[in-house]
Amino acid sequence: MAHAEAASVYPPLEARPIKNTICLFDVDGTLTPARGAVTPEMLQLLSALRHKCAIGFVGGSNLIKQQEQLGTPSIPVTGLFDFCFAENGLTAYRLGQLLPSQNFIGYLGQERYKQMVNFCLRYIADIDCPVKTGTFVEFRNGMINVSPVGRNASVQERKDYEKYDLEHNIRVKFIEALKKNFPDFGLTYSIGGQISFDVFPTGWDKTYCLQHLEAEKSLSGVEYKDIHFFGDKTFKGGNDWEIFEDSRTIGHSVKNPEDTMEQLRKLFGL
Repeated sequence: MAHAEAASVYPPLEARPIKNTICLFDVDGTLTPARGAVTPEMLQLLSALRHKCAIGFVGGSNLIKQQEQLGTPSIPVTGLFDFCFAENGLTAYRLGQLLPSQNFIGYLGQERYKQMVNFCLRYIADIDCPVKTGTFVEFRNGMINVSPVGRNASVQERKDYEKYDLEHNIRVKFIEALKKNFPDFGLTYSIGGQISFDVFPTGWDKTYCLQHLEAEKSLSGVEYKDIHFFGDKTFKGGNDWEIFEDSRTIGHSVKNPEDTMEQLRKLFGL
């Protein structure tokens, strides 16, 4: 079984063979199965790619969850990628070093934040779905994640809920209610994964992380002219849509992690 290599074995960013290119990946459904762990095969391929160009990931979850999915017992996730963008880049690491971060409550204000959370909890109480678990509203640094079934749902419960949600449009209707009740909060709503949706300030979607890549020119002299983004929720309303469509990126839509690997092999001759 191949092991991911430590960060020290890779050339500096300015010395990579394709130095003006970076590959940026969504996590769930792109590098890993939904909420599942990365395979050794994927880590091996990413390691080979990292010898050619810079690599990074951008996901809505916090770094703890991304460590569970992408990290290994011996290597932290911040050592496996050049750029780690947790919570869409509001928590960001460059070559293992933490960059300055932002905060959702600081943006919205405690009073408005309370109004919104209270509304969500009342709305969830009235939703009739086959099962409910726990953690219906999860506060993250740059967003809240809202789940009608609860984030404690098991793998099977998540699959069952996703099927039910597609039939009854629970998340779509929930978002419509939030937009109607909080039209002046300056928020964006994004359905991602199987069981939840994200709520964050407009502009704090996955495109938020691109400012960190633009800043690289002043740090190492590297200007990322080709930013390849790979994601599975690239449809309008999906949480990869904004960055996929952004003029600064070259978007690649993938079906699953196996498809990601196949596309990388073709693009970069791996």
